[in-house]
Amino acid sequence: MTPQTSPTSQTSPSSPTSSSPQSAAGPRGRVARAVTTRPRLLLLLILLLTAGAVMVGGGVAERMSSGGSQIPGSESSYATAELERRWPASQPNLLLLVSPRDGSRDVDDPAVASAARDLARQLADETAVLGVVSYWQAEDTALRTSDGGEALITARIKGDEDAVDDALEALEPRYQGTHGAVDVRLGGPAAVRHASQEVIADDLVRAEVIALPVTLVLLVVVFGSAVAAALPLLVGIVSVLGTNAVLRVITEFTDVSVYAQNLTTALGLGLAIDYALFLVRRHREELAAGRDPRDAVAVTLRTAGRTVLYSALTVAVCLASMLVFEQYFLRSLAYAGIAVVLISAAASLIALPAALVLLGHRVNALRLPVGRRGGNPGAGWARLARLVMRRAPLFAVGTVAVLLALGLPFKDVRFGTADDRQLPSSTEARVVQEELRNEFPGSPGSALAVLVEGKPDATALAEYSGEVSRLAHVVQVAGPAGRFVDGRRVGGKRVNDAPPAVGFVSVLHSAESASPQSVSLVKKIRAVPAPFETSVTGPAAVLADTQHGTAERLPWALAVIAVTTLILVFLLTGSVLLPLLTVVVNGLSLTAMFGAVVWVFQDGHLSGPLGFTPTGDIETALPVLMFCVAFGLSMDYGVFLVSRIKEEYEIGGDHRDAVVLGIRRTGGLITAAALILAVVMVAIGTSRVTNIKMLGLGVGLAVLMDAMVVRALLVPAVLRLTGRATWWAPAPLRRLQRRVGLEEEARTTYPDIPTRTERPVSGRT
Repeated sequence: MTPQTSPTSQTSPSSPTSSSPQSAAGPRGRVARAVTTRPRLLLLLILLLTAGAVMVGGGVAERMSSGGSQIPGSESSYATAELERRWPASQPNLLLLVSPRDGSRDVDDPAVASAARDLARQLADETAVLGVVSYWQAEDTALRTSDGGEALITARIKGDEDAVDDALEALEPRYQGTHGAVDVRLGGPAAVRHASQEVIADDLVRAEVIALPVTLVLLVVVFGSAVAAALPLLVGIVSVLGTNAVLRVITEFTDVSVYAQNLTTALGLGLAIDYALFLVRRHREELAAGRDPRDAVAVTLRTAGRTVLYSALTVAVCLASMLVFEQYFLRSLAYAGIAVVLISAAASLIALPAALVLLGHRVNALRLPVGRRGGNPGAGWARLARLVMRRAPLFAVGTVAVLLALGLPFKDVRFGTADDRQLPSSTEARVVQEELRNEFPGSPGSALAVLVEGKPDATALAEYSGEVSRLAHVVQVAGPAGRFVDGRRVGGKRVNDAPPAVGFVSVLHSAESASPQSVSLVKKIRAVPAPFETSVTGPAAVLADTQHGTAERLPWALAVIAVTTLILVFLLTGSVLLPLLTVVVNGLSLTAMFGAVVWVFQDGHLSGPLGFTPTGDIETALPVLMFCVAFGLSMDYGVFLVSRIKEEYEIGGDHRDAVVLGIRRTGGLITAAALILAVVMVAIGTSRVTNIKMLGLGVGLAVLMDAMVVRALLVPAVLRLTGRATWWAPAPLRRLQRRVGLEEEARTTYPDIPTRTERPVSGRT
């Protein structure tokens, strides 16, 4: 067969020495010269920077917060701030569950009551605590179980989340445990958040202990050399340490979610290893082709380095899309994601090549009796690609049908918010919250509060409270004008007493705080007409505002991802159709993840083996995070594959041959990278906090589906159907791409792959 001439490249090097790799112009040529001429200096600087990162980022976990789901400027946010400022007791974040030490007594026993009152007075004297209210002071039956076996002391720890956590650490040992005639357990939002941070920090250490040795073993299997295997792992560690330092600096200026550190570990190890794996594999190919180690590094940077750069930009943009959301939970994950991607790319493109120059051919040292040795690398992937392309319509339709079927459970998704059931069942904060849900009327921890402004008269306030009390699921309404049950005043001041200019109404309800019923109740309360200003807050109100705010910003995030992905893939390939196909195919690769999230974590299948408590809903912001992360990682593998197919197409100009050779050269690499990243994500998924478990296992599944199903079956089938039209672009856009895009050096002829003149890839003559 006579090789066809590529439409974009008239000649290609016939041997490894047909070009001068280090003499190339442009940014990559300058980087190559710097790396190959001063590798020791570069590695010394990187070592010093890493040591500095260790010192700066050492205490980052203590600076992070587990909140961040509330929408700033929303009605619930405004009402929460006003109530905390004016009536801290209306928004307690610390609950002391008090029970008689002697089980034969109840909370009204004189000795128990005396010990509890002393405890409440002691708590009220704490400088960090405001608004202490106890059952024994208020004589409110909502603060006592129906059997009198337990009662509550409620309080507000003042300050932001960091101040609350610091205060709780000091208060916990003083109030937890036995106090005379009573036993005390701590609960409430502050205790739940503090326990979450501690559990997540412990689980992260365990995840790293699991992931690092398993990853090293897989790398040794892939490379068959201990030296080559160690390089990607070292790059990953540098990336994680560097990102921790960046996050520590960011915490000085804004709130950062504790989830950011889990994302840093997962992406830092995963992406850095992916990039390093790609570069080391290409470098070894260049060495096998006969290049000098310095020339091999230079060519690797200008070929595989270009792919890594495009991949990093694409993943960073996908994660940066979370900046459009107002919750600092998502925004802080964008900070972490952008930092870890860019640091991973920088370490892979600077530190790793410098190490490769110094190692030279010793990169293949310490050969171990594992991994692929000899044979014809990629032959199996080539056979699979030919099979798929011969039956392209069948594989395309069948794969799409299976992916859509796996995603069907997501149509029944119900969005909620995280609560104490995220924690292990033995955690004290969760045990207390369970008691509140099951034993206390109206579950005081999930009560709604209505801020009232505008000088309402007593009659109007009483009528408003009565209307609210008649709504479904409302157990009790209490306010300045009295307490109402089923529209009747049952206690408190007379309705003719003058109310304050600003007040609040507390609404106890029987619905789950993160359920559709509680969100519906919030909307109904907000719709109750009143001759004064009202603002509703509480867990269900925060959830309602979060759902609204997320849905409002989601189209913008999707637009950012789609537009930037289209632009970057066009600059990489010069094709108009291929960017569109990439976006659609990547979206399909996520269907299994979203279907599994609902089937497993919402509906509770496999909850026993996986060790979590299903709540019947999914954290509102978590699917957004999972989409951005998983889509970015899918683009990572998509860029690896597409760039290699384009390289082959420019050499020979035959579309089907290019697809087969591209899959042949990257199939094993992408699979190995996906397995390693999946190991990291599954290690993260061993967390005892449900949302972290969902994030790790869900993204791990998406990565495996993308690499082993979408890239192996759907992509070659679709590219066979689109044919040479895959590479078409209008002349003006083609000229723009050549001017703006980073052109890649043509591939050398590798000794382990027959050239097209030796054997036609597609089997045609």
